[in-house]
Amino acid sequence: MTDTTPAFPPRAAKKPASVTHHGITVSDDYAWLRDPGYPKVDDKEVLAYLEAENAWFETRMAPRKDRIESLFREMRARIKEADQSVPQKDGNFLYWIEYEEGAEYKKWWRRPVGAPEDGSADQLILDETALAEGKEYFRLGAISVSQNGRLLAYAIDDNGSERFTARIKDLETGELLPDEIPGTLSALIWAANDTALVYSLANEQWRTDNARLHWLGKPLSDNVELYHEDDEGFRVSASLSANEKWVIVSSGDHETSEIRLIPAHDPLAEPLLVRPREKGVEYDVDEREGTLFIHANDTHENFRLATAPLDRPGEWTTVIQGSDEFYLTGFDLFERFYVTEGRLGGLDRIELRFYDDPSRVEPIEFPEASYTASLANNPEWDMEQLRLSYESMISPASTYDYHVADRRLDLLKVQEIPSGYDRDLYATERLEIAARDGTMIPVSVMYRKDRTSAGPLHLYGYGAYGIAIPPGFSTTRLSLVDRGFAYAIAHIRGGDDLGRAWYKAGKLESRTNAFTDFVDVAKGLIARDFTEKGRISISGGSAGGELMGAVINSDPDLWGAVVAHVPFVDVLATMLDASLPLTPGEWPEWGNPIEDQAAFELIRSYSPYDNVRAQDYPPLLVTAGLNDPRVTYWEPAKWVAKLREVKTDDNELLLKTNMGAGHGGKSGRFESLRETAEEFAFILWQLGVEG
Repeated sequence: MTDTTPAFPPRAAKKPASVTHHGITVSDDYAWLRDPGYPKVDDKEVLAYLEAENAWFETRMAPRKDRIESLFREMRARIKEADQSVPQKDGNFLYWIEYEEGAEYKKWWRRPVGAPEDGSADQLILDETALAEGKEYFRLGAISVSQNGRLLAYAIDDNGSERFTARIKDLETGELLPDEIPGTLSALIWAANDTALVYSLANEQWRTDNARLHWLGKPLSDNVELYHEDDEGFRVSASLSANEKWVIVSSGDHETSEIRLIPAHDPLAEPLLVRPREKGVEYDVDEREGTLFIHANDTHENFRLATAPLDRPGEWTTVIQGSDEFYLTGFDLFERFYVTEGRLGGLDRIELRFYDDPSRVEPIEFPEASYTASLANNPEWDMEQLRLSYESMISPASTYDYHVADRRLDLLKVQEIPSGYDRDLYATERLEIAARDGTMIPVSVMYRKDRTSAGPLHLYGYGAYGIAIPPGFSTTRLSLVDRGFAYAIAHIRGGDDLGRAWYKAGKLESRTNAFTDFVDVAKGLIARDFTEKGRISISGGSAGGELMGAVINSDPDLWGAVVAHVPFVDVLATMLDASLPLTPGEWPEWGNPIEDQAAFELIRSYSPYDNVRAQDYPPLLVTAGLNDPRVTYWEPAKWVAKLREVKTDDNELLLKTNMGAGHGGKSGRFESLRETAEEFAFILWQLGVEG
């Protein structure tokens, strides 16, 4: 029998190609890795290269299989396999989700309020395990019970392309209605007294430029387009107001928004425009008793809260002023009070406020100095207690009810770790490390108290789109920490950890701050004796993968192992291609290199793929998803091909492409754990950590 195990890593063919913009020509020898038929990928040469890289990945990781299996078992042992959420009341029922022993996917349950808890009245309303049977990939998207409690709308994706098919189930009979809506990418909103659904379709470019209405029992040809967005950079979404009286149709990009209200009982009524779009102004809206509540950044970048009469929606009166210190991230209305959420000094803050007494503000206090907390599922208009989620880097996820009347937190559940977890063995710190321009960068760190100094350290970062990385809990992280690692999160610019200015300081012309912040945090952790040069592993995904690509170009000798998940590394080519799903909507984040030469030159100066050069690179594990509509598979494939061509070291370079998955990798709670076990096995191998 012939041994088909590859002896050498694959080398992609070089096929010279180039594009010219602003009089500047950019060459790309690996552009051919983009299948011209995408999103269908059937080019034999492209598939052969991806399969060859997968074979090389398997060959190099094969000697690590025992460690991968050991890590997988270790991680799985920390998960309570037979587990369920705390039931929550919504109308006449209590709802919860449940995992069975060994199951990859959830089951959704309910029982009537007041029914016995012995299981006799429990009703299984959706079985993800059954829906996923026989499928390589499964993901549940939107799920929504009708207001009368009889019908369940849900949407599934079974290939990772993020084009969902919506179905409707009769919960009294258990039967599926004949209604089927393919190609959705949205929430599913019940309207017209449960006789219709509001949804959005993904167009050919995977953009939601519409809000549509489907009448139950009617053919798709009878569906009505309630709103169409003509700006290709904007996306449309729909939600339901807290009092369930309004369908809220929102359109926006990364910096501008526009909202219309449609009566939920009469979805064909003329939409009410709250305020016409104005470049740079973002806002969101809810309504109570004829008053609109508006969360907007028109007077301060950290947002204010305003109100307006429903009949004069553009006349905004400030209720909570914008503040440099407090970043107001959102609000939720309830019948007798409302809740604001935000961050003060980078830490979550939840406050109750009251319609009849504007001066009355009640913050919810939490016990730790560093944590993450938020409102959880609070589906009813009249709530007497609020469901909250809480965790920290050393405190497992906890579910609380906050009793509004007596301002009391009631602990309902703490994440159980069956294999055992002793919080007292660990410590967490929130540090500040100076960046090269003097800006102090927050860093959250976790480690065992018995850890020796200057040991291995894992550093995680993202730094884009105004997405904050909270200092939350992770059971998988323990597999590094228990082997002597410190685990650090760099809250770099580009996220909004410290407010909107923090986000703006890492985008567009300031984009490179995110990269230099990350490098400076690593050097600061070395200076504080947490670790040493070359003993740092780093990871990031998507835009965080772009971060990985940038910092290995600039400071390759700092890192001992690098993991880049679905990395956005071909930034220039992607931003030059308006036909790609995300590109027009991304220009406010990165710049438009088609029209703006300065943006072209800036992106070209840091785009990881365009800046690969002949130098030693650290060991690198790269992942991709063949069906990924966000970071297309050819970005990591081209990057790895170019690195193989020009790098001057013999360090490991591995590419693993999930041939049946998308941006999130494999589905299922255990399959995704196995991929984490592979990642950690690679890190431990490259840093020479035993055990």
